[in-house]
Amino acid sequence: MNFQLTEEQLMIQQAARDFAQNQCLPGVIERDEKQQFPKEQVLQLAELGFMGMMVDQAYGGSGLDTISYVLAMEEISKVDASTSVCMSVNNSLVCYGLQEFGTEEQKQQYLVPLAQGKKDGELYIGAFMLSEPEAGSDATSQQTTAEDKGDYYLLNGTKNWITNGGNASVYLVIAQTDPAKGAKGINCLIVEKNWSGVVVAAKENKMGIRASDTHTVMFNDVKVPKQHRIGADGFGFTFAMKTLAGGRIGIAAQALGIASGAYELSKAYAKTRKAFGTEIMNHQIIAFKLADMATRIGASRLLCLKSAWERDNGIDYSISSSMAKVFASETAMWTSTEAVQIHGGYGYVKEYHVERLMRDAKITQIYEGTSEVQRIVISRSILK
Repeated sequence: MNFQLTEEQLMIQQAARDFAQNQCLPGVIERDEKQQFPKEQVLQLAELGFMGMMVDQAYGGSGLDTISYVLAMEEISKVDASTSVCMSVNNSLVCYGLQEFGTEEQKQQYLVPLAQGKKDGELYIGAFMLSEPEAGSDATSQQTTAEDKGDYYLLNGTKNWITNGGNASVYLVIAQTDPAKGAKGINCLIVEKNWSGVVVAAKENKMGIRASDTHTVMFNDVKVPKQHRIGADGFGFTFAMKTLAGGRIGIAAQALGIASGAYELSKAYAKTRKAFGTEIMNHQIIAFKLADMATRIGASRLLCLKSAWERDNGIDYSISSSMAKVFASETAMWTSTEAVQIHGGYGYVKEYHVERLMRDAKITQIYEGTSEVQRIVISRSILK
């Protein structure tokens, strides 16, 4: 096995690191406090080609591999998880789903500008809509309906916790067309935010990733042309599950980045902060915390890269992505909590960043499949 990154991958990693330090770090605390969407940063990501990293160049993307995507997600998430989740949703859920399963017409109309992150000079990103008030982990319990009216669907319902919900131009909406068929009666529809009947409702006041844009979105008799359905009739649930498998790689990389950021801040602090006449890194209790951080982060990184490598090589990555997400997200939560402890009282105030990383870490155990759901996926695989 070759663990050496290519020259191109190293360049992507460095570009993402420079972007995070130079463009994301300034103002990151203020954006978090004010819940201010990082529009300028997302537009700069578009300029870098990071909003459609794995999209074929024929459709406006960068044509890069998944490993490059993981590297970029980690570096940006070290500094600003609110910006990285915007990038993750657009890449992993929206662009991937359209490129893999969309028609040529759908790709030309929507994938091209989404991969570029802008249209006519303006921000142009997507959102993925699966979760509902009564359908989170149980994704088959869709209450949003897409009633077949012949040449169009009539869409009604409410979607919750939608990342990019207020700033996205395009939504991929999972809805139930035939309840009698259960999961096989679900479809995915491409919906534009400015269509009649689409209502962007309350913005969530979140614990973490506060600068990211999370909204409730409602659909009231929205007419969706049949040609906006992705795949065959009833393909929607399969589409969602296949898309989320790739999404788990992005969130695992985000969690890895949060953990890495907390570790790097803690290591730097331990080298300068003194207690009992010496730098705290010289106290075994602190040194061992840092050793455990480095070990768990190293294992998380290998799991993320393995899953990315499998995806790039056409190997089923559904189990490896679940393993990467559950382990990396729990590593992020543990590492960021320990980072606050290492910083002591300073860790509890905003200017030292680690309290924000701890708040940001928690969501990685929840969205795009909770840790409990990942364990169900893994256990079913190993206990066949």
